[in-house]
Amino acid sequence: MAIKRWFVTGTDTEVGKTVASSALLQAAQLAGYRCAGYKPVASGSEMTPDGLRNSDALALQANSSVALGYQDVNPYTFAEPTSPHIVSAALQQPIAFERLSAGLRRLEQRADWLLVEGAGGWYTPLSETQTFADWVQQEQLPVLLVVGIKLGCINHAVLTAQAVQQVGLTLAGWIANDVAPPGRRHQEYLTTLSRMLAAPLLGEIPHLSQAERQPLGQYLNLSLL
Repeated sequence: MAIKRWFVTGTDTEVGKTVASSALLQAAQLAGYRCAGYKPVASGSEMTPDGLRNSDALALQANSSVALGYQDVNPYTFAEPTSPHIVSAALQQPIAFERLSAGLRRLEQRADWLLVEGAGGWYTPLSETQTFADWVQQEQLPVLLVVGIKLGCINHAVLTAQAVQQVGLTLAGWIANDVAPPGRRHQEYLTTLSRMLAAPLLGEIPHLSQAERQPLGQYLNLSLL
């Protein structure tokens, strides 16, 4: 069976990429895949007795069906919650594409369904000259777009979709994440996004308290991928 690989990006930061990634991993488990989550670069982490730990990466580790060490999931962990290129330069810890890819190769030996979660939005810089999008293009990963349903999301979603497709990558699907309780025009937002995004809607994750701790896989339809 060919390994399925996906890159999860968002219309912005704080749109629920990790909630959607957890849902995707749970759905993959329900479908019988050996799945693994990968968060190659994470900023905004807490010091623990085991070292720096990022909550997004811990969620991916917990929702992977193969047992992974933390370093397998998150090779670059930064404490400061800022753009990775800023904190890596300040610490003189450059982010190397070779290390990102080497981590992905290791996971490909252990799983048949791989999810890579980005940081921030599509063009998050990893250095002065390279963005996360450049690495995704190098790896030729199909992209899944998480849209946090709120005012402004239509424009952000369409711009991100265009940026993905302009470099020849596949926008394989998108997920509606209800980051707030649905407003009066909620359904019109979803209808408009479905019309303007040339990819299937994999599902809608409702507004939930502590969503990352809830069972989420049932909200997504992976057969559309």
